[in-house]
Amino acid sequence: MTFKDPLPSFVGRVLSGELLTSKAVLQAVQRHKEDLKRTDWRWIYDAELAGKAVAFMEMLPEPKTGKPTPLAPFQKFIIGSLYGWVDKDDNTVRRFTDAFISMARKNGKSLLISGVITYEFLFGKNPERKRQLYTAANDRKQAGIVFGMVKDRIKALCRKDSDINQMVKITRDEIVNLDDGSIIRSFSRDAGLVDGYEPHVAVVDEYANAKTTDMLETLASGQLLLPSYLTFIISTAGFDMNVPMYTQNYPYAKKVLAGDETNDRYFAFIAEMDGIEEVDDPVLWIKANPLLDVPALHDQITDYLTGRLKAARADGTINSKLIKNWNIWRQATEDSYIDTEVWSNSQGDAPSIHGARAWLGIDVGRVGDLFAITWLIPQEGSWWLDGYAFVGSRDGIDNKQKTDRIDYIGAANAGEAEVSTLESGIIDNDRVYEWLAGFIEDNELDVQGIMYDPYQFGPLLTMIEKNHPEWPMVEVRQGTLTLSMPTKQFRMDLISGKIKHSANRIMRAAAMNAVLMSDNNGVRINKNRYTNKIDMLDAALDAYAVAFRTDIDDYLDDDRVFSDDFGF
Repeated sequence: MTFKDPLPSFVGRVLSGELLTSKAVLQAVQRHKEDLKRTDWRWIYDAELAGKAVAFMEMLPEPKTGKPTPLAPFQKFIIGSLYGWVDKDDNTVRRFTDAFISMARKNGKSLLISGVITYEFLFGKNPERKRQLYTAANDRKQAGIVFGMVKDRIKALCRKDSDINQMVKITRDEIVNLDDGSIIRSFSRDAGLVDGYEPHVAVVDEYANAKTTDMLETLASGQLLLPSYLTFIISTAGFDMNVPMYTQNYPYAKKVLAGDETNDRYFAFIAEMDGIEEVDDPVLWIKANPLLDVPALHDQITDYLTGRLKAARADGTINSKLIKNWNIWRQATEDSYIDTEVWSNSQGDAPSIHGARAWLGIDVGRVGDLFAITWLIPQEGSWWLDGYAFVGSRDGIDNKQKTDRIDYIGAANAGEAEVSTLESGIIDNDRVYEWLAGFIEDNELDVQGIMYDPYQFGPLLTMIEKNHPEWPMVEVRQGTLTLSMPTKQFRMDLISGKIKHSANRIMRAAAMNAVLMSDNNGVRINKNRYTNKIDMLDAALDAYAVAFRTDIDDYLDDDRVFSDDFGF
């Protein structure tokens, strides 16, 4: 029996513009098209294998009706890509070992999850025996839901096929292939490991809910010697901008699709809105909801989304609907200080700051926690913002990373921070001063002021005043009366492009954690969870409380005064 290539129709419609998709999906299709032309590598596209996998999944009975359910065009593209690309010398070795799939909810995700697991359970070839297959999620309940879906589909298969019924043993916690010893189990971060843990395929569901990378790291640790494993992440966007999916997996997948990162064994399919303004146009909803491409479902889905959007605008829950139904990453609360799109759009490339005027802000936390230093440098018509942090490690840096949900080690490796090396793990004030003095002197900065919160700043203030009395020290009172105006202006200037900032991950985490609080005197930022860190943004606002009054469009420095263009 021959199987038809499931990809050409979808690929052709996307490339011709007949089918609207997100930019990321278009890039995935373009990548496939270009890869077909390559002859300089070990991979080939086997249309027969792609067609076989799709054909099997289309004959799988749907648990509720017991009837086969055809795959949507985009689902055929995903499955066909995962199973069609193989090693040209050994077609049991798949090209893709990692797959990142993101789309709005209610778009046939369960078909993909249960289909992949069931197919590998029955027909996997590498290894031929004792394949371990996991339905994985961040917690037991979610992992159990996915496992239940797989169990229901296999039970339905057993009722239809006596051979499969004889080869499968189903218990509460696992499904066993009696012919080759393969098993299906559920896995969650809070579950203990099993003996001989070696996940051939793991489908990770709703990874946006994972607060740490523990689950993926555990999965990867057992895959070292497997030639054709598959870790399959599938998730809608989330509301926490500091989770690993948003800070690591999502941007990495985007870079692979854009060609900025080369990883031939990484597959990504991201169905999302390309801008929040697109939500106003129902024609564009298909970008995040690819099931709208199925004629029989189009009107039903459109009516559902129309009702959800109308209700969300009426009851103020628009953020949660944008996340779930249009696959747009948003902060959890409507009072978030800075929108993620604003922060991303205001990121820029670091300019030279040597010899520049500088306004510095310092926020001193507990000695076992975090000290943050920021600097504002005037450019032509804008400010440049960057920062550096000192991180306490009293309870171990790994624990602190998990609690704060910030990649401090990555920040340290990128030159954005340093972790305390003292045996006690506390932050050394002498080291903070040493770094600050070296930073200012090495860059020959013209210090216009060091703005600080007086809380716990005494030891550092004494060292600065003793050794560098020429640096103006400005105490910034902490309260809405002092900080309301600069807090409002800082956000306005980010939106207008008057502030550009680096990719500093600790500063970004602070921006995403901050919410806006108000009282009779105005507004200021706060955090909505004790463990959320906003120290670096506090430091930036301390500096901005003074710097924002400077007219950076019309200031005099030595270069301008002595230039040929200057005169009265």
